[in-house]
Amino acid sequence: MTERLRGLDTRALRRDFARQGAFLYLPQFLGRETVAQLACAVEALRDSVNRNYLPGHKQGGSVSRHTIDELAPFVADLYRSSALIEWLGQVSGERLEPSPPEDPHAYAFYFYTRPGDHIGWHYDTSYYAGRRYTLLFGILDESSCRLDYELHTRERGVAPVAGSLQIPPGGLVFFDGDALRHRITPLGRGESRVSLTFEYLTDPRMPLGWRVISNLKDALGYFGFRQVFRRGRRGAP
Repeated sequence: MTERLRGLDTRALRRDFARQGAFLYLPQFLGRETVAQLACAVEALRDSVNRNYLPGHKQGGSVSRHTIDELAPFVADLYRSSALIEWLGQVSGERLEPSPPEDPHAYAFYFYTRPGDHIGWHYDTSYYAGRRYTLLFGILDESSCRLDYELHTRERGVAPVAGSLQIPPGGLVFFDGDALRHRITPLGRGESRVSLTFEYLTDPRMPLGWRVISNLKDALGYFGFRQVFRRGRRGAP
């Protein structure tokens, strides 16, 4: 990871990130070996996918950090990479740190494997005291799904800018979850798509009441009660 990051023009990427309202897309980021390891992790996790359906908003499958820690611990090593976290801090202009061990959303796989799987327009709302940044990796993609997004929607005096892209395996999207309005378009018949997200924070504090709300949202909309509450109490190594 350190070697790959040295080859990037971080100052230029920082300017792009700021100009686009806390958003950055790199079609090539992870090396082939890392992508291959993550693809193996996907196969190890397929039987643990929690399917979820929220009418009018989302349909798909998810695997939380707690299950990942049990079945694909390599992912946690990548998530905690000091070189990666430092680089993301340079791009964002903020001091970032990993999410707390009890957060099931800290790193998670998202499986789009059935026709119609999608997620509608939303923000990655943070319940933490500080900002929460999302790092989205493409892992497997044999689909027509697209990440549609709108920049600057919460900036006064700045006209929103719409965009749409597909994230190839190893590609990266990095953004402030509270600033980017986005969606994933529906999966077609015979298609499949799997992505991985990492979440980093500027302040890990969260009031107990917000933690309860956040856990209920994750249980109902993503990982199921078993992954969020039973495994969540044990935390991650």
